[in-house]
Amino acid sequence: MFGKRFVVSGVMAILIGTLGACSGGGEGGDDDGIAWEQSDTASGGDGSGPASGQDSAPTAQDSTVHGLKDTVRHVTVKTARATRPRRVSKCSTATRRVRHTSGTGTGSRRTTRTWYTSERYRSCTEVRSGTETYRRTVRAEKWCVELDDVNGDRARDDVWFQVGTTDYGAARTADEHARLEFTPTAEGC
Repeated sequence: MFGKRFVVSGVMAILIGTLGACSGGGEGGDDDGIAWEQSDTASGGDGSGPASGQDSAPTAQDSTVHGLKDTVRHVTVKTARATRPRRVSKCSTATRRVRHTSGTGTGSRRTTRTWYTSERYRSCTEVRSGTETYRRTVRAEKWCVELDDVNGDRARDDVWFQVGTTDYGAARTADEHARLEFTPTAEGC
């Protein structure tokens, strides 16, 4: 019994030591010691993918952009009056003849009685009745940020990105030429 515990504790010590050595030891990792975000050539790969052999799936980090703040712009929504056909329900009542049958007896002695009744029903259809006015959206509301040196490329200046309201608020309060990083919703403004 004591021997099994000794072997298990030895295996655990080796496993903990191995995992500690694999955590990066402060080289190229981020604050929690994960080193798998290094470049492929630094980790021994050939540059064609991750060195661990895992598939390189696109992440949210692939769509983020960074650069120096140039300016921000809030494009307000623009609407215009327009007209469209007005649709209304038009209903009418009508009657229809309904046939009823009743049978008695069996075989050659079977008799069938038939009678008719009138039933009223309501029929509704949508019809066009004139026009109505409404507000049509001509331009949607947008929040935009203009960056210089996009993704470290000094030649890419004055590039507009559409962002969400949270990223716009952060960019608006940031200092001039501050480094910004966000995930745009679209390019251009």
